[in-house]
Amino acid sequence: MAIPHRGTTSSTTYFVTSGTFCKTNILQSDAMAELFCHTLFRYRDAKKFRAHSFVVMPNHFHLILTVAEGLTLERAMQLIKGGFSREAGRRLGARYEIWQKSFVDRRVRDAVELARYTAYIQENPVRAGLVGVAGEYRYSSLNPAFIMDELPQRLKPIFTDARLMHR
Repeated sequence: MAIPHRGTTSSTTYFVTSGTFCKTNILQSDAMAELFCHTLFRYRDAKKFRAHSFVVMPNHFHLILTVAEGLTLERAMQLIKGGFSREAGRRLGARYEIWQKSFVDRRVRDAVELARYTAYIQENPVRAGLVGVAGEYRYSSLNPAFIMDELPQRLKPIFTDARLMHR
């Protein structure tokens, strides 16, 4: 089944989830998780999208991204998933189906939704029993080694208390 065309999606922020083929734990090894992160940031650095939050789980990933001007969400996901599959085959000898068809996405409409999706992403490894504290998980945007992109202005929290603005 083909992915429905959404029209122009550039400059829109999404919470996206995609799973591995048959929910296999393809991304559980350090080599595969690191390769996924490398692929994600290679396309981000090429300005295909802005990455705001992510987590790589053993059999899926979650990502909050803003699609670059002139691109669609479908194209950004094709770059991430296809680029990863190609590199996994080339570098690690992966000769099997890696991804489920398609992906699930939700448009992030405001700062409240962004906070909810971000918390979900950050706590995913804890809920799965992979770590005791979210900040301990290596393959997420909480890892200080990953520099995440600034949020679009419309999604930044609005502070009504001036004391909170300087924290």
